[in-house]
Amino acid sequence: MERENNSIRERLLLRLPQPENLATYREETASLLAKHEKALFWEKMPSRVLYLIASAIVMVYIFWGQKLGTTVTHFLWLWALLFFVGAVQDLRYRIYRSRVDTLKEVKQVQLQVLELQASLQKKDDG
Repeated sequence: MERENNSIRERLLLRLPQPENLATYREETASLLAKHEKALFWEKMPSRVLYLIASAIVMVYIFWGQKLGTTVTHFLWLWALLFFVGAVQDLRYRIYRSRVDTLKEVKQVQLQVLELQASLQKKDDG
């Protein structure tokens, strides 16, 4: 069992970039996370817009619903559709947000491991 754990550990450590590239890797990680944060902003916009339109439809229904007559059911169906699509978009955003948060945590752990490796190499060299 110990040997199996050791091989998994070695395979995971081989996937990390080398400690010599620590500064470059830190910059790449920062730019990657910034890119994902920007994408998250635009991922949330469709749900916000759809919720805003659905709210406007409800306001129209509240203020002018009696004057519109039979078209009220069309407004309600449109509201329900927009609200449902907005909820799906919001769910997509939340899933993406959790993936980015997980990626951020993984990258922080990778950077910590790389810093530890670099400090151990400095101790061995010096």
